[in-house]
Amino acid sequence: MDARLRLSVVVPVLNEAAGIRAALEALAPLRARGHEVIVVDGGSSDSTADIAAGLCDRVLSAPRGRAAQMNAGARAANGDMLLFLHADTRLPADADRTLLRALANTQRCWGRFDVAIDGRPTALRLVARLINLRSRLTGIATGDQAIFVTRAAYAALEGFAAIPLMEDIDFCRRAKALSRPLCLRARVVTSGRRWENDGVWRTILLMWRLRLAYWLGADPDELARRYHAAR
Repeated sequence: MDARLRLSVVVPVLNEAAGIRAALEALAPLRARGHEVIVVDGGSSDSTADIAAGLCDRVLSAPRGRAAQMNAGARAANGDMLLFLHADTRLPADADRTLLRALANTQRCWGRFDVAIDGRPTALRLVARLINLRSRLTGIATGDQAIFVTRAAYAALEGFAAIPLMEDIDFCRRAKALSRPLCLRARVVTSGRRWENDGVWRTILLMWRLRLAYWLGADPDELARRYHAAR
């Protein structure tokens, strides 16, 4: 794969006014190297979209929900590679060069970064290591790990499924039919606010229960209701 290919970073947002400026300013070096950043707002009631407008290539509106928002961004993207980035996650320096160089030396068509979690509890370092290990063993990534995919592979998969939870798990499960993921050791840094607010071990147990239920065939709509009720 040509390392000069263009990357499209798709950032789904909802009420991220407090942090969206810093998130997009961190992506300025990628834009300076010719890559694009697309922000997809899911109906924010704050000034997220207004702040983002001057700091990215496009701001789009889409129905609320990460799957719908990411699919809308992908449809509008011009890049050869798509990277889906949560608003509270920061890419490593030279993420574009790292990603494209790694893909140039493999037949794999999608992947993710290792993750580090920014937060006060020391247990979060262990949580991050376990997430990275689990991802390598299972070939399944989470959205916090900045999933990336070639445009051709994304089209073959027909994007993210229109489900309110586990859209990242579902996407990876289907993507594994195309290739194993490229698991980059370069780390994205994601906010630990969810773990800090809800409790580290309580959050882990909740997500394990929900993922187990998903693998056993539970309805994603019901899992989303259980997730929001538990927070």
